[in-house]
Parts: sequence; structure tokens; C-alpha cells
Amino acid sequence: MHRIRSRSSLLLIDAGGPVKHIQGKRKHSMKKKRGCIVTVAVFCLLSMFSCSKEKDTPAPTPPGTTPPVTNVPDFDIDNLNDTYAGIAPFEFRFKWGPYNTHDPSIVKAGEYYYSYSTDAGYGITVPAGIQVRKSKDLIDWTFVGFAFNGLPQKGKEFITQRGGAPFESLWAPYIMKVGGEYRLYYSLSSPSPRLSVIGLATSSSPEGPWVEKDLVVTSLNNSSIQTNAIDPSVVVDEFGDHWFYYGSAWDGIYVLKLNAATGLAATPGDKGRRIAQRGFTGNSINGNIEGPEVIYNPELDKYFMFISYDWLETKYNVRVGRADSPEGPFYDFNGKNLNDPEDNLPMILAPYQFMGHSGWQGTSHPAVFRADDGQYFMAHQGRPGQDKYFMVLHIRKIHWTEGGWPVVSPERYAGVTQSTVAREELAGDWERIVLRYNVVPGYANEQFSPDFQVATSLKLNADGTLNNDAGSTWTYNAPWLELKWSDGRTEKVHVERGRDWEKKKASTLLFTGLDDKGIAVWGKKL
Repeated sequence: MHRIRSRSSLLLIDAGGPVKHIQGKRKHSMKKKRGCIVTVAVFCLLSMFSCSKEKDTPAPTPPGTTPPVTNVPDFDIDNLNDTYAGIAPFEFRFKWGPYNTHDPSIVKAGEYYYSYSTDAGYGITVPAGIQVRKSKDLIDWTFVGFAFNGLPQKGKEFITQRGGAPFESLWAPYIMKVGGEYRLYYSLSSPSPRLSVIGLATSSSPEGPWVEKDLVVTSLNNSSIQTNAIDPSVVVDEFGDHWFYYGSAWDGIYVLKLNAATGLAATPGDKGRRIAQRGFTGNSINGNIEGPEVIYNPELDKYFMFISYDWLETKYNVRVGRADSPEGPFYDFNGKNLNDPEDNLPMILAPYQFMGHSGWQGTSHPAVFRADDGQYFMAHQGRPGQDKYFMVLHIRKIHWTEGGWPVVSPERYAGVTQSTVAREELAGDWERIVLRYNVVPGYANEQFSPDFQVATSLKLNADGTLNNDAGSTWTYNAPWLELKWSDGRTEKVHVERGRDWEKKKASTLLFTGLDDKGIAVWGKKL
């Protein structure tokens, strides 16, 4: 069965209010019972504003140049807020830091981490080119400029030569380094359903200039069975072979082999094959699937696929599967094949809400990378509960359970100094979030609620019991805390020190882990 959806940038005007730019992935819904495709008519808004865009939008930074950063105050982590309307306009781009980031991809180059992300902004139209940022510590980010000065020619020509009109924005890039060459994969789509391309550009520097090489994979607006050619990712296996993953909606997630020397398809024209899809409720798809990110963990000798589920503005969440081979099959926590028509666990990140905070939604499209010291991280966007059109770069530490599954910190990374947490420090009041999931089949129109997973109170008593239940107990063998509940559930979680971002508290205790059913559990000490 086909799931149909593509991505677009919409300009929405509120009467009497500002123009809002929403970087969104627009679906093209399909009424399966009638066997016909009904395209959502939203694209007239794009053409409505196309005439004024060139005139009103400041010119993008030329590729390969880093303009001087002016009027940027000294960094103070407490000044990082959930919203940023005051500096959202393009003229303040060198003050954006982590703001206006969507679909990030991260690479380490020398002393800097570089982030490459979708052309998106709050309340503005961002020039086409892929936003580039850099940071030495994954906390304080500096806007560098754009990788391209407009749309790459080969990608643009492919779409126009087939009767389409490409969107004036690039999406969901993927960055990697091969020898002395940086490879930047980009996604370019159009209002025509599934008329999309993924192209490759290369450079000897993470800041460019970038030279477009060729198209890696394409998809057409026709009746063929294929996924949408956006959202690329690459993994290099233990033998040095390169494997390419991509896809959004339609026929799920695909894999194909690359020529390691060129970064292009090993077999020209190869579209690959499907290795992951969503489940169904009756004849309705449970939601979107896209944004694969695959890594190889040499210590575990496993390949891990991180996938985005659901609508990007609200219910967006991260699922994980693992395999012995980059070609799959990838299996979930319960041993189910990700290529079977059902949803999978674990879900390690989802919209959440700690007490006294509006929460974070749209928390997916992960980039997973490893620091020089071996610590794994996940980067993704978050949209604050108070206004889902803001987009903020989140970085979280990844820990690995004793069973070999990744889990992420409940709080963003802040460089908090780590030391062994003593048992007596654990006793006291906590907030606890269990990442449960409610199926809401459909896309944007149906998944209008973020389905926040909300914190509840948890008390670890000094005598080893939980809350007011003598039958529920906890034990601790640093850094692993085990919670055994009187109803038979067991949760094993990793404890560390971290920042309380909601209360702007420099350091507290955090935990993250899974229960015996593969459900993610988070905690934060008050």
C-alpha cells in the first residue's frame, strides 16, 4: 500500500498579523477505498508570494564566506529561551544561534561541530541554500551562512524538465566527511506529488565553497511504487562500503548502495528497496515515516536506524531498530521487522512536558553522531508548546542500555560536569515521564495535537520504596537505577547530572532508560 505525502514551505497570513513561514512537509492524502489520489490544495499560497520574495528577501551569504559577526552579545546559557520572535527576522541571522533550525545534520571538523539544516524560519521566508552553523561545545552556536547561493542547478533542472516547479528551499541535508572531502547531500522537492531529488555537492572545507556533483536518487509524480526522494542519510559499514537511506511517506524508508569513491549510486538509476514502513489502523496509515538516520556502533557490532514518525509540527517522535547488516533487516525491541506493516518500539523521544512548562513538540528528525571521546549525541529540532512555529536546535546525550538499545537524556546537553552520583543523592522528589503513545491515523489534519507525555510526581524514599507504595522499590548500582513497581513492571534507567532547562537550574539529577516492555522512561530531580 502507498502512503503519499511530500514536503512544502507555506506562507500563512493571519488577518491583521504577521506573515508566518512554516517549514512543513505537506501530505498528499489518498482515499484508498476509491483508489484515487486527492492532492491537498495548498500550493497557491506559494505562488501568491513568489513575485515579492526576490525583492523583499536579503541576499544570502555567498558560499564559502563567513561574514563578520557583529552585535552578538557574550554567550549566557540562561539567555537561551524557548521563543525568539525578537531576533527571528533574517537581518538578525547572526544572532540566531540554535534558533530557526530544522532537520539538522552534524559533522565534526577540527575544533568545531558544524550543523547543516533546512531553509526554515519563524515568521520569515529564508533564502534557499541550507543553513550552516558551528559550535565548539554543542551549546553556543554561531550562524555561518548558507552552503549554496540558491537552488543547485542539477536538482532544479530535473524538476523543471519534468513539468514541475521546485520549491525555493532545500530540506533535510546530510553531511559527512570521506577522506579530505566533505559531502553534502541535499533534498529538493516540488508541489507535484513525489517529484523530488536528492543531490550531492562536495567541498574541501565544511564552510565551502560547494561544487554540485550529480543527483543520487530521484522520484517522479507517476504511478510507480517508490518512496519520496528526500531525507538522506549514509552509513559506512565495517568493510568501508557506503549505504544510502532515504524516504518520506509513500512507500516508507529505502536503502541502496553507493559508490564509495563518488558518493553516488553504485548502480546509476537505482532507487533501492524498502526496509521500513508504518503500521495501519484498518485501511488508514498510522502516520508518516521519514528522516532515517543510520549509524554503526562498533562496540555493539550493530547498525541502528533512527526513524521519524508522525506529523512534524506536533506528534513527531523517534523510533529505533537495529540490524547485523546495513542492508537489514532491522528489528525492534520486540524482535519485529521494521519492514512489516506495524509500528515499532522503542520510541526514545516524543513530545513531552515537564511541570510548569509549555513542553516541547515536533521533537524528531534526528541526527546521530559520536564525539571524539566516544560519547554519542542526538540532534533534532524542538517546537515549544506555546507556539509550534518556533524551531530550536536540541542536542541530547545518548546512553546505551545493558540490552544494547539507545536512550536519550530527558534534557538538552549543557556540558554539566559529571561525577558519580551517590545513592543518598537519589532520595527525594522527582518528576517522571513515561513515553507512551496514542495512535492517531493520518497526517497534519488529524494529528493536530502533540499528545504531550506529561510529567507526574515520583518520590524515591530513603528506605528504598517508591511513593507511598511499600510494594514498589528501588535499588541502585551506579549509574543504573532500577525501579520495581508493585504491578510487576521494572524500569532500568541511567542516572547522570544535567541541566534543568525548564527552571534554568545549572545542575540536577536526570535519568533515562527503558522498562521491560521497551517503553522509555525519564526522570528529573526537583
